Amino acid sequence: MRASHLMLPAVLALAASAAMGYEPGTYQASYPGQNGPVPVSVTFSKDRIESIQIGKNAETVGVGQTAVRNLPERVVKAQSLGVDMVSGATVSSVAILSAVGDCIKQAGGDIDKLLAPYKHPQINKTENLSTDLVVIGGGAAGMIGAINAAQLGLNVILLEKMEFLGGASAICGGIVVTQGSQAQKQLGENSDTPSKMAYDLLANGHQLNDLSGLTFYALNVGKSIDWAVKQGVELDMKAGFAYRAEHKTPRVIPFVGGCPRYAQTLREVLAKTKTNVKLSTRATGLIMQDGKVVGVQAKSKDGTSYKISSKAVLLATGGYGWNKNMLKGDLKNALYYGPVSSTGDGHQMAQKAGAAMQLMDYGKIYPQGIESSPGIAKSTLQGNNAAYDNSGILVDASGKRVTNEKGAGKDILATLLKQKKSTLYLLMDEPSFAAFRKIIGNNGISDTEVDRWLKNNGKMAPVFAHGKTIEEAAAAAGVDANGLKQTIARYNGFVKNGRDEDFGRPVKFMKKQISPQGPYYLVEQKPRFATTMGSVVVDTSLHVLGKDGQPIPNLYAAGEIANAVHGDDSSPGANVGWGITSGKAVSDVIVKELNRK
Repeated sequence: MRASHLMLPAVLALAASAAMGYEPGTYQASYPGQNGPVPVSVTFSKDRIESIQIGKNAETVGVGQTAVRNLPERVVKAQSLGVDMVSGATVSSVAILSAVGDCIKQAGGDIDKLLAPYKHPQINKTENLSTDLVVIGGGAAGMIGAINAAQLGLNVILLEKMEFLGGASAICGGIVVTQGSQAQKQLGENSDTPSKMAYDLLANGHQLNDLSGLTFYALNVGKSIDWAVKQGVELDMKAGFAYRAEHKTPRVIPFVGGCPRYAQTLREVLAKTKTNVKLSTRATGLIMQDGKVVGVQAKSKDGTSYKISSKAVLLATGGYGWNKNMLKGDLKNALYYGPVSSTGDGHQMAQKAGAAMQLMDYGKIYPQGIESSPGIAKSTLQGNNAAYDNSGILVDASGKRVTNEKGAGKDILATLLKQKKSTLYLLMDEPSFAAFRKIIGNNGISDTEVDRWLKNNGKMAPVFAHGKTIEEAAAAAGVDANGLKQTIARYNGFVKNGRDEDFGRPVKFMKKQISPQGPYYLVEQKPRFATTMGSVVVDTSLHVLGKDGQPIPNLYAAGEIANAVHGDDSSPGANVGWGITSGKAVSDVIVKELNRK
């Protein structure tokens, strides 16, 4: 993605002179990033940008910080603002380039000239490499697979087409399934079993689950979670179990710091191994010989081609949510909030190698989306649950409450999809909104964004309407105020009597009445998706199977590319748990099988 293709507000607003050089000196500017202002300091000589320094900022570790680290050198080397931005960190990239553009104006530079697209010089060479294991994809499953395999003695090459590691793991819901783990037992749950978990996932997935993958998951999740904790992944034991209706037995625990911290922990652990990590390097195909996978072809962003011979290949390439051509049905109309790296590369490579596929029509649609930009969503999942722990409720445009807010996600979704414009509203009083706002950072929503949306007050998406009174908040959101007042009175009566007569919300989540005093907030709730269910067919050791039902030699899968384990709908925390389990346990299988040869 190039800077010249985007509306860089701070740059395009400049009325720069057409001077061909710069006034030597150092200039400062700042521009809003993902999580706050991004200050820059740019030093110029008479005819060039000499250096760019980024000041103290709060951009996301592992994502926005990649732009902070890489863009200054890129601009200085190219002497251009038309360089490639860091894909997946667009807001941070825009902030940096806009602030640098402001400094260029101050120094009298020619903005128009510097905005011209810059074509990075390409290297025309091929490297031949050899290793024990190639891991394709640097999300959680890929990082975990590489970490464990390297720790057990294998030579590992990890290929990641983005400039940073993390994939979907950096923006997940922040909770994880822990069935059979020491953490679950420490919190007092000793009755859970692989069978109980399997039955819950089968019920949620409408019996469409891949039974081989599900068996593998249920038998390995506990020890895989224990392994992750030993590596440094922190579970929030103080918070305890997170209640989710899809799980009949308590087994879901939040991460400390949510998924951003979880992903960063994995990056740090991976860096301590001898894994050869190649960023900005896309795998382009599997190398086949006599029906066996014997390596991987890849190409880096700088033009270097790689031919890698390997004894095993692990596909951990994620899903295909960003590839509209691979989506079907409701997925085409749902807001997308996943990584731009989810383009189905691994699915397509596997198919070319003869792999059997399943559930390609399905994806996990959630009912807690806000439209952060046209067609793109962010999740408010953790914030919603914090609001429900207070007095938050869901209402429709008529102001009526329409569902059990603590019910199964698929039931809330079914109600949401019936609404006009597929939109509900999360009603919160001040204490509920404070709790909501405090935790949504774990889902990648910054205070800067919330302040901007509140300032818009329902005039544009996403709707974060508010007012000192119910009437004011309802008017800003386009919700019927009279219906809302009646709903509040009825709900408060349920709280007082200790029983939800309309939808059966559990009493333990009805401890507080909605305040009779404002301010009040109404936040839009729209369908969103990131996770696709379609996957390769695997056996109980996560070997990828061909159309004949036999394993394709030396080819394995982990994470979202093998997501049929969930059926047509994944349970809360189950995607994250699957990433950990499949990455850890399949790498155990690979090490064991390679040691036999």
